[in-house]
Amino acid sequence: MNHLSNIWNHPKTSAAGLLISVITIGSVLSQQGITLGTAGSGTVVGLASGLATALLGLLARDPATPASSTNSTSSTAKLGAWALIALLLPLPFVSGCSEASVAQNIVNWTPALESAVATVDSTAALLAPADAPIFAAATAGFDAASNLLVAQAKAYLANPSATVLAQLQAAVVAFQQQVNASLLLAAKITNPASQAHVTSTINEVATIVTAMLSLVASISSKTAVAQMASQSTIKLAAVRPYLDESKAVAMVASHYGEPAEWARAQERQVELNVAQAGF
Repeated sequence: MNHLSNIWNHPKTSAAGLLISVITIGSVLSQQGITLGTAGSGTVVGLASGLATALLGLLARDPATPASSTNSTSSTAKLGAWALIALLLPLPFVSGCSEASVAQNIVNWTPALESAVATVDSTAALLAPADAPIFAAATAGFDAASNLLVAQAKAYLANPSATVLAQLQAAVVAFQQQVNASLLLAAKITNPASQAHVTSTINEVATIVTAMLSLVASISSKTAVAQMASQSTIKLAAVRPYLDESKAVAMVASHYGEPAEWARAQERQVELNVAQAGF
């Protein structure tokens, strides 16, 4: 009876909870490839999730009446926060992202990648003499891998064919493996000052390459993703202790112009997706 009375006494909160549940379930179904049929140019799951997201936004914007209490105002504010999260959620079935928009997103990361690799090139001079050779060996090949990945990303944007996509897949996995290997080698540096410089610079590259890997995987078939993962011998789990989440969050927030809280949620979701895909 308490559940029924709560629903009766707090209809907006209950409705919001139901809509959030629809959006969440839709996300899980979409990730598993379950569509429940087509609806226009999309799917039934996509339609239900999109409508739930829109209704949640309208519900949150419903103004409080003059007689509303402080608790009602607080409840409305909370609903607004949940609506904002749902509306910002970059889910495939509500975002309508095409291969072209994802390709542009990948290319948009390339200036940051080139800048991060340039920082790597200048870092050796800041390290203790004994640590510079270790760092140089750990990051050897970054320039070539970066140039290839940037070129393949731009080539795919210009010509989004299966052949070019396969080349982009190979380039991003190869660079990701180089970055993972560099993190493991750099862990041998014990000088605190050198370690701080090394961790910071490699993490910049790691964040960008992981973001690009996730984007490439999002436009690749399940078979292609499985093949990419099979080429990944140094898994994310092996290098996670050397990753700087706070730096990654700051980079993602700056790149997309979004709050740190949302960037942190995105960063963790990307890591989870990459790990679940076998990387």
